[in-house]
Amino acid sequence: MKTKLKIHRDDTVMVIAGKFKGRVGKVVRVIPEDSRVVVEGVALQKRHVKAQGDQAGRIIEKERPLHISNVALWNAAEGRRVKVEIRNHEDGSRLRVDKKSGSPIDQAKG
Repeated sequence: MKTKLKIHRDDTVMVIAGKFKGRVGKVVRVIPEDSRVVVEGVALQKRHVKAQGDQAGRIIEKERPLHISNVALWNAAEGRRVKVEIRNHEDGSRLRVDKKSGSPIDQAKG
């Protein structure tokens, strides 16, 4: 069963719990099976990579996934967290809406 999440890729989110609380970043990837998101520049992990052939050994940094309950949608224009409400239309489409202002969150894609 596929879980429907209120946070999507390319959304700006704020970390609201844990070691990285207060950081803001863009969602790079959503993992619905585990209810996790990968946020750009947050929860970095250093990884040592051995040398392979002509390529020298190095240390790379990559983002670790965070649980979706530890992040909240962020409205940069108003500087506040956003609670999301899903509104269903007659044609079957779903729209994410800010609960406080009633303004749509999804940008027109086209």
